[in-house]
Amino acid sequence: MAPDKLSRGGPPGEKYDPAAFEVFYRRHVDAVTRFMARRVTDPHTVADLTAETFLSVIDSARAYRPDLGTEVAWLFGIARNVVAAEARRSARQTALGGRIAGRRLLDGDDIGRLEEKLDAEQAGRRALAALGGLPAGERAVIELVAVDQLTVTEAAEALGIRRVTARVRLHRARRALRSAATGTEAAAQGPAASHPAGAPGTRRASDVSAVDQSGLTYAGGEA
Repeated sequence: MAPDKLSRGGPPGEKYDPAAFEVFYRRHVDAVTRFMARRVTDPHTVADLTAETFLSVIDSARAYRPDLGTEVAWLFGIARNVVAAEARRSARQTALGGRIAGRRLLDGDDIGRLEEKLDAEQAGRRALAALGGLPAGERAVIELVAVDQLTVTEAAEALGIRRVTARVRLHRARRALRSAATGTEAAAQGPAASHPAGAPGTRRASDVSAVDQSGLTYAGGEA
């Protein structure tokens, strides 16, 4: 299957093709799993959200337009929606048992592999946490560029916005992160810093700086 010919597992207009979908799944499952591991900390939830993303791919594959963007950009757009839906579910949830009942059954090896991915993505989760004070639109762009390593064009495609809009939001996010890093470092060096290093409610200057520096270099070398 050619990379830009996915629709329900096959070329646009064709019915669902299990073999073609399996090729697509194998090509992207690791990237989606790592995407989820940067956003949640429980291996069962990582597995659930990864599975939900690919189920959504089957349901929405006819909407994929290869002329409008890459598979990765389209797939990460779906993954973001799945994460957002999970956050809404969690906010409404009142009983822990409800979540456990809906989980996939994982064996020890599956859990071990997912825990390895969670460990590998600790820096990504810290970087995402450091972006928490940004406006939603600006955060979304810099998340995809600096943390998920999409190009600006791919980030725009994933979010359904124009490339110029993505550039503007990225510029604003980088500027805000620079200011935050400068302010955090100045406060830490002052004699009457309001929070000790590592205190709850504070962001480490190193985390903010790391995200800012990542945001200064566009993924894939695209300016």
